[in-house]
Amino acid sequence: MEQFSYRRSQDVLALSASFTDFTYKKHCHEEYAVGVTLRGIQQYNLDGHYQASHPNGVMLFNREQLHDGSSYDKEGIDYVMLYLKPELVEEIMGKKELCFSTPIVYDPKLARSILMLNDAVQHRQDEAECSTRLYDLVQMLAREEQPAKLWKPQDSLVRKAKEIMYCSTADVLKLDDLSAEFGLSKFQFIREFKACAGISPYQFFLNCKVEHARQALEKQKDLYAAVADCGFVDLTHLNRHFKRVFGVTAYEYMLQLQR
Repeated sequence: MEQFSYRRSQDVLALSASFTDFTYKKHCHEEYAVGVTLRGIQQYNLDGHYQASHPNGVMLFNREQLHDGSSYDKEGIDYVMLYLKPELVEEIMGKKELCFSTPIVYDPKLARSILMLNDAVQHRQDEAECSTRLYDLVQMLAREEQPAKLWKPQDSLVRKAKEIMYCSTADVLKLDDLSAEFGLSKFQFIREFKACAGISPYQFFLNCKVEHARQALEKQKDLYAAVADCGFVDLTHLNRHFKRVFGVTAYEYMLQLQR
């Protein structure tokens, strides 16, 4: 049985999930994501490396970290996940970014902070409480930081390519035009992007469209506007890809936010 419960406060998107057979498609998020495994073993590949979060494991995802996800066995998993807006995290930290040093930690205080914020959002506590708990959580997360990674020449190409794709989700991906921006052939560009990002440009672009559709649903509460604005063929097309990333269809997600 699959259960995915999404709730949003002013500043945080909270997910409480339980499933056995569901598998997340490889994707990434524009936000930071932090969560706690409550039951079972949650396995996933993060930037190409296998991870397994056992009960009470705190999962830490940097922005745009590529990952999938599933239960280790037929016993299934229960977990919570919080999605934190980068601009709010940076405001709390004094204009600094987070960069986690390890993908999974077993820190009871940090786990409790995540669970308390999730509970506040899921049960519609007042915004002042949610904001206070978010502030406290980010301060704790700052302790899990690592030194900045060494810059590599390919990073600037991928960063600029991502920015172009972020701004063109209403269109189809034109690889010839995009690769020409960098003086590369289409296949040279695919190779360079995938080597650095761990995902093909097309997969990344599709992920952007799904993320932007989620944001559009939160703002407008209009399924068909999200389909049109984010360049999906129809609602079925959007629902299929949305479920692979969020566990629910776009329609189900919108209904949850309206409850």
